[in-house]
Parts: sequence; structure tokens; C-alpha cells
Amino acid sequence: MAKDMTLLWGSGSPPCWRVMIALEEKNLQGYNQKLLSFEKGEHKSAEVMAMNPRGQLPSFKHKDCVLNESYAACIYLANQFKSQGTKLIPDCPAEQAMMYQRMFEGLALNQKAGDVIYYNWKVPEAERHDSAVTRNRESLTAEIKLWESYLKKGSGSFLAGKTFSLADVAVFPSIAYLFRFQLCEERYPKLAAYYNSLKDRPSIKSSWPPTWLEAPDKSAMLKDI
Repeated sequence: MAKDMTLLWGSGSPPCWRVMIALEEKNLQGYNQKLLSFEKGEHKSAEVMAMNPRGQLPSFKHKDCVLNESYAACIYLANQFKSQGTKLIPDCPAEQAMMYQRMFEGLALNQKAGDVIYYNWKVPEAERHDSAVTRNRESLTAEIKLWESYLKKGSGSFLAGKTFSLADVAVFPSIAYLFRFQLCEERYPKLAAYYNSLKDRPSIKSSWPPTWLEAPDKSAMLKDI
């Protein structure tokens, strides 16, 4: 069944990772896949551009259906393979509403983390503006505190309740990204407990970014957030 699927992906990319987690949760192993290097510019190759004119990863195709937006691919997989693997969309309207709410809120978390991390990576230290650094870090801090409060007030150990859902598929990679850059576990105990409870889940462990396994980050970029 998975032989008619193709995924072009990059290691360490939360959007790529969430599609891989969804495929694992739906027991869709054995799909065609190709790991590409962002550093070498392979995401701009002719192979990627043929599937995704934006030159971005992931690029995902099932039969004649191309889904290059990771959320779209995850929702598609959850709907097309409802009866297979993990049920990722709850039947209860309230739980489903919470799942979609948390899922799409995850985009803000990912963006604000990226604003801090990529500013550090791409802007030489001598050219950085203190106001931009402070603004980005304060925005990310507020966002992380919001997620900490969600987990504190939640009715279960997952982002949208008592069962693993698309919210976890979509947002866990972004939370893992925070701890990759050494977000303080003591400062955010609920987020840390969530992260540690899921990092060995089979779908997550088997799709863990290979570059993270090869070279743990030592920059501690987020330790003071």
C-alpha cells in the first residue's frame, strides 16, 4: 500500500518529521523516500521542484495526489487511512475541536522558535540588533509559557486530551526542537514531561532525525528562554 507513496525530506525539519510520524502511526512503512541535504541546497533540485515548485521540503506524493504542506499531508493520511493504525482524529466533536485548535496553534510555536534560532544562525553577531533579539526571545517565551499552561490545565497527557492525535503528530516535532536547543526542563516541567513521555513512542523514535542522533546540539541556544 505504501509503495505508491513518495516522500522527499530533510533531517531535523519539523514539517518533514510530522509527515513521517503520521506515516508510521498509520502503519505505512515501506514508502519510497529520499533524504536530501538543506546545507547542499538539494531542496532546490529539479527532483524537488517537479513536485514542489516552492522548492521546500517535505514533498509528498500518494498516487496522483501531491501534498507539499505537512499539515495537509497529515490530515490526508488520517482521513484516507482511518481504519488503519492509530486513530488520529477523535470522533467526539469537543475532542476534535481541541485537536484542530492545538494543531494549528502549533504553527505559531514553530514560527516563533524559528525566529530565535534562525536569526542566530543567519545573522552575523556583529550585525544583530538587540531589539530584534529581545523581541524574538520575549515572543517565544510567552508562547512556551502558553503551552506549559495548556498541559497544566489539560485533561490528559496528550496535547488534545487522553489519546494521541494529529495535534501530537503536528506539534511534537516543534517541542522536540525546543529541547534540542536545550530549553530548560526545570523551568517548563509540563512540557518536559510531555516531551520525555513521547520521545520513545515507536513512531517518533523510528523517525527521529538522523542528524540529531549523529550530532547532539551543544549551542544551548534556548537555555535562558
